[in-house]
Amino acid sequence: MPSHITQLINQHVLPKQFELWVDEYFRPLAQDIAGRQQGVSRAYVLGIQGTQGSGKSTISEFLKVLLEKEHNLTCAVLSIDDFYFTLKQRMVLANSIHPLLKTRGVPGTHDIPLAMAVLGELKDQKAHENTQLPRFNKANDDRHGPELWGEITGKVDVIIFEGWCVGLPPQDEKALSTPCNDLEKNEDSKGLWRSYVNNQLAESYQTLFSLIDDLLVLQAPSFDVVYEWRLLQEQKLINSLQGKGRLHEGNRTLDNEKVKRFISHYQRLTEHALNCLPARASWVLYQNAQHQFTKMVTAGKK
Repeated sequence: MPSHITQLINQHVLPKQFELWVDEYFRPLAQDIAGRQQGVSRAYVLGIQGTQGSGKSTISEFLKVLLEKEHNLTCAVLSIDDFYFTLKQRMVLANSIHPLLKTRGVPGTHDIPLAMAVLGELKDQKAHENTQLPRFNKANDDRHGPELWGEITGKVDVIIFEGWCVGLPPQDEKALSTPCNDLEKNEDSKGLWRSYVNNQLAESYQTLFSLIDDLLVLQAPSFDVVYEWRLLQEQKLINSLQGKGRLHEGNRTLDNEKVKRFISHYQRLTEHALNCLPARASWVLYQNAQHQFTKMVTAGKK
């Protein structure tokens, strides 16, 4: 196994089995992406969608390393999470439209014009140009100041754009009438929040997603696993903050009950994604409840 792959596996404390998945799934996928990139004049955009905790950011890192080290392509990774509105902006939405919009995550809580601008700049960026990349601090539930943003300089060949709702179409309005969980039943009894979210998804988000050339879907077995996966994700964040001595710097990490409430905001559209996105994807990478990859299906192949 090449050192660049071994280093990533060790960095993320991943099981030894990950080496097999790199060869079986990620390396062929990178090969396919490299081939498709040759057919576009601007930067090629790969969308990656998966539930919370499915491993989108980890897989993005592996694909970036494979594309750069084994295909000599420059690659930028963006997360839709980094385009969340600031906490102050979400408070304005909560006060003017619906209280549930204070919680980040659903369509309507991202700065779509900013995301469009950044993706647009990167797609056409030349050798001497650079683009600023916003960063969101999940521990503080707020966007980092510009002094902590990232930067990419030079021409980009492949942009990986990952997020839980990336590539997702809106629901049929009839599906909105019945609450999907207690959060919707008790705190959105009139359906105003979910209608607003669906309308946002139907409008500006589809314009953003039109910039994507191909979609990779990480297909979880069901919404039921999301709670356990999100708990693992939160524990990783806490461990990271502890390692940096920053666990109590005004952060907003979540305990188990808060995680359960948090993912309730995502349930409706996550279940919608599980039902509809495999048919829209160029590749579907299936996972079991133990976070193991079981098979990959390419569009047009079985």
